Amino acid sequence: MGFEQLAELRDRLRAQAEQAKPAKSAQSKAKASPGRAAKKREPVDPEVEAIWRLQRHFPLAFPKNPAPKVPLKQGILEDAQQHLESLGITAEQLKQAIATWCQGNRYWSCMVEDAPRLDLQGQVAGKVTAEQAVYAKRQASRRQRDQMREKRAKRARNSAEESAPVSEGGETPAPEAV
Repeated sequence: MGFEQLAELRDRLRAQAEQAKPAKSAQSKAKASPGRAAKKREPVDPEVEAIWRLQRHFPLAFPKNPAPKVPLKQGILEDAQQHLESLGITAEQLKQAIATWCQGNRYWSCMVEDAPRLDLQGQVAGKVTAEQAVYAKRQASRRQRDQMREKRAKRARNSAEESAPVSEGGETPAPEAV
């Protein structure tokens, strides 16, 4: 095959492909629509949904994991309440979402002395004080202690259940009176 024949073949194939594209896209859209309508989303916790919306509208103040969280400006709730309509959530959902966001090790670990506090647009709006940093560190260590206690209690319950004698009926026998 010569170059002229290859060029002619290429042009014919391109023309056929372009004619097939509109037909395929119309068919794929028709197929995709019923599939999407039939697929139902599982119900999501309203706090989680509100956090997703905050992350979508204010990505600098509410970064997605694995990016570290950032200290938020004091009074950020009042600022965010001005955007309730665009967020599409209630004031109570917003309050719960921000409260949830500001709890946990990821948030407390970012609360170090002199770290910049950010507003909704990601602009610096203050700094973390030494007192606030100490409080955050105390909260993180308290949570770790509580989690360790829960683990130990769970292990103790599991080992107690395993070592408890079981009668023939599958029930634990009652202690005998002496």
